[in-house]
Amino acid sequence: MNYTNTNLHKELAGRNFTNHIAENVYPGRGIVIGRNHENSWIVIYWIMGRSSNSRNRIFRNENGILRTEAANPSLVEDPTLIIYNAMRDVDNRIVVSNGSQTDTICEGLMQGESFCTSLHTEKHEPDAPNYTPRISGFIELKESSMALAKISKSDFSAEHSEHHYYRYCKIPPGYGYCLTTYMGDGNPLPSFHGDPIMLPLEGDAEQIADIYWQGLNTDNRISLAARELGKSGKDRLKIVNRFQ
Repeated sequence: MNYTNTNLHKELAGRNFTNHIAENVYPGRGIVIGRNHENSWIVIYWIMGRSSNSRNRIFRNENGILRTEAANPSLVEDPTLIIYNAMRDVDNRIVVSNGSQTDTICEGLMQGESFCTSLHTEKHEPDAPNYTPRISGFIELKESSMALAKISKSDFSAEHSEHHYYRYCKIPPGYGYCLTTYMGDGNPLPSFHGDPIMLPLEGDAEQIADIYWQGLNTDNRISLAARELGKSGKDRLKIVNRFQ
């Protein structure tokens, strides 16, 4: 398949990485899904933190589930919004999110619901005054498609949410789309707005993990995981934990 203006796309993706990741003190939690140079699926998820409670975390992968855990259990203040399953598989489908909706989506899929309908009852996080968006990603391996979802506070009321869904097919090698929870630092934190942004995906899981880890702010980055799924059955996961 031919893709037009690839040089423009490369420049845009690189500029987005610089502006929204490398030069952004606090994009918050982030999801990137797309294809690398070998046309393998790539899934990236990272967490950042400003408070001691948010920073006291690591990623651990057990029984095929990527989850957050306390780096030091004795220091946990409130596990409600910081401890959750971040990435799970359901048959030939991959689910990733920044909270408990990972399990909600998986349970919905097992009951015959779609990625979108499984999120209909979800709302933004109840963490006033930030009202952090819930961001989620999904890969349907059989259909070779991917989707992202953002659930943000309504412009009219903190009791209601706005749901935004994005579905992509035929992603060219070397590119992915990203959602983060915030646009930058602040009090309150400014929620991510607009459509997902295009970012570069160059290399294998380990190389991509290193590129994004090095791009994230050194004071606020906590953990990052990059997963690579190839057509030949390759499934590699690279985890970087600041406090391990």
